[in-house]
Amino acid sequence: MKEIEVFIDTDEIADFFFQELVRRGYAPSDGEAEELADITFEYLLAKCIIDEEEDA
Repeated sequence: MKEIEVFIDTDEIADFFFQELVRRGYAPSDGEAEELADITFEYLLAKCIIDEEEDA
């Protein structure tokens, strides 16, 4: 299988979750959306879908 490089931005994930939750009738705080983004990132790491690389 070919490996591709993907950049995951948790701020972008948080914004997406916030907008989607509001669209669906929920009223999340910014902190809640950020927590969901962090959980999503950790899930992707745990499932070996992504690898975390430290910035140089």
